[in-house]
Amino acid sequence: MFRLSKLTDYAVVVLVSLARGDMVQTAPGIAAATAIPEPTVAKVLKLLAAQALVLSQRGARGGYRLARPLAAIDVAEVIAAIDGPIALTACVEGGDCDASHACPIHGGWDPVNRAVREALAQVSLADLAAARPRRACGSQPVLQPV
Repeated sequence: MFRLSKLTDYAVVVLVSLARGDMVQTAPGIAAATAIPEPTVAKVLKLLAAQALVLSQRGARGGYRLARPLAAIDVAEVIAAIDGPIALTACVEGGDCDASHACPIHGGWDPVNRAVREALAQVSLADLAAARPRRACGSQPVLQPV
């Protein structure tokens, strides 16, 4: 199963939360708004800042803000910022593999990897934020009587 890390999932939540206001937000404030533990929010923000997805501001009125609008940030960028390059196997596009010299499919995963990366790059965080009605994580949808 191909699954994103929990930290990447948190990064998306943090970025969407930052988009909800025009002002600079603090890690404790984001943690309170998202129910993600503050140390985790701080770690995510540090990783996102290192990749210029968020901007940090120091000082008494310091905090974080988006570097660009959600519509200009794609899912592939967030995954790469938190988990590193998107690769389905270790040998994809020059990765480490002890058997690459004898592998009958060496390089065969490259087109699949590119397709996955391109598909993820086509989905912006604005698309994700608008895709579903808001409800608590893990809660069941409310069914309306017919």
